Amino acid sequence: MKKINKSIYGVLFAGLTLSAMTSCIEESIPQSGSVTQKMLEGSSTATASVVNGLPAYGKQQWRSGHWAYGISAIMRIRDIMADDYVVVDHDYNQFSPWAATVYLGPSYLIGQFVSSYYYNYVLASNLVIGAVNAEKATKEQLGYLGLGYAYRAANYLDMARMYEFLPTDINPECKNEQGFNVKNLTCPIVTDTLSEKASRNNPRASHEEMFKFIESDLNNAEKYIVNLESNKNNTLPNLAVVYGLKARLYMWNEDYAQAKEYARKAIDTYGKAPISEEDATDVKKGFNDITKWMWGGQYTSEDAAVKTGIVNFTSFASNETLFGYAGAGPMNMIGKSFYDRISNTDWRKTMWKAPEGSPLEAKNKYVDQRFKGKLPTYGSLKFRPNQGNFAESSIAVVSAYPLMRVEEMYFIEAEAAERVAAGSGIALLEKFMKTYRDKKYTYAGTDAIDEILFQKRIELWGEGQSFFDIKRANISVKRGYPGTNFFDEWRFNTNGRPAWMNFCLINLEENDNPAIAGKNNPDPSRAYTPWKE
Repeated sequence: MKKINKSIYGVLFAGLTLSAMTSCIEESIPQSGSVTQKMLEGSSTATASVVNGLPAYGKQQWRSGHWAYGISAIMRIRDIMADDYVVVDHDYNQFSPWAATVYLGPSYLIGQFVSSYYYNYVLASNLVIGAVNAEKATKEQLGYLGLGYAYRAANYLDMARMYEFLPTDINPECKNEQGFNVKNLTCPIVTDTLSEKASRNNPRASHEEMFKFIESDLNNAEKYIVNLESNKNNTLPNLAVVYGLKARLYMWNEDYAQAKEYARKAIDTYGKAPISEEDATDVKKGFNDITKWMWGGQYTSEDAAVKTGIVNFTSFASNETLFGYAGAGPMNMIGKSFYDRISNTDWRKTMWKAPEGSPLEAKNKYVDQRFKGKLPTYGSLKFRPNQGNFAESSIAVVSAYPLMRVEEMYFIEAEAAERVAAGSGIALLEKFMKTYRDKKYTYAGTDAIDEILFQKRIELWGEGQSFFDIKRANISVKRGYPGTNFFDEWRFNTNGRPAWMNFCLINLEENDNPAIAGKNNPDPSRAYTPWKE
């Protein structure tokens, strides 16, 4: 595995430029390849171009790694670190380091991808925020300002939850290799007003500092985003999405009353029902249709990721292609223990290949019957190639990936309610399940929170969200058990949240930013021994 060769600070902070955005924005940006804050302040057209680049950047490939195809690749990384998402061991598996928990320390390229990608996204947001003077702005520009704050908050919320160090069974004292206590430290905050000099002495924000910063951004997003005329077919956040981000934020901060309130606001503002069985299991549009979600990423035929054919979401997420990575061998499965726990009366269970002889076998739908023999048992049928076209990448990958669905808000509301008043959340879960997922659903367990989070993980499988609940709620990961479908060397069992979910900052940043020197998270690589039968 390659090691990193430069610091993120050297890339990001020199004059607040963003060469990474040049492929996303229009000709109003100079051909030199860099856009500066000063240029944007003098050009409303340039500002609009960078705004248009915000959703486009999420689809950009980072460097040349086929595993670095944008935000949806980071979503996949988070999924692979859990125990509900299994990938067949194969030479074409580009994401095996995260499943195997190797090369997760601060000196490897795979860590630089995550850090650099998020901070470049933050920089793009900063450029938009810094370019708009709220006192002089037009209504359209105020909408842009709201978008800038929403994107910045969304990216920092992801980073905060990934980089915050929380106690684990391996390191309950939260000490790093230098003996420094890193508990609740997240990552450095970079704003639109941060000087280059200040960036060289920018400490990791505490949980509380990061929470207040993100909350402030979301308050501003809520204030200004209502001026946006369109969310461009759900490719941009709107007010409902801002409420959804607040619900996520308050769950992370364990402010359950607020989380419940904003989850309900998101549901009501969005105003549409959860996806139906018919739409979810459609072989042509199943989980590739952005119109069914609050917010998502949408590929177009002109995207570089589409033209590659294989370096994009569908290539890795959809088992039903003849050209993609997953179709070539490293297919995606649900963990057997999770599949077995789903009720047979829950229609969502048909989104994974049933074992031979199962009464659910006949209910599985395939884009083409040849895939029935190709897919492993428990193989995913969730993410379909566009139009059900499994042979032509130029059509199949012009698809979409979900960034926020209203279903998540129902589960946040239920968990938050249950934590505030026992019994109220499970009642909300039962109502949701009986209305939208399983008419015969009943809860007969003794751990309501566990049940709510389990159903949430089934609902959002493959969407990069389970990681956050596992880490926040201190849930154990169990990959090793009789009958498991995890590869032998990936069968790790933990007591509580896994150590590998505390992401490391890049150690070469310490050269440019002494404030984080000696205060990085400890390397979690191979902290556990695989379970053996």
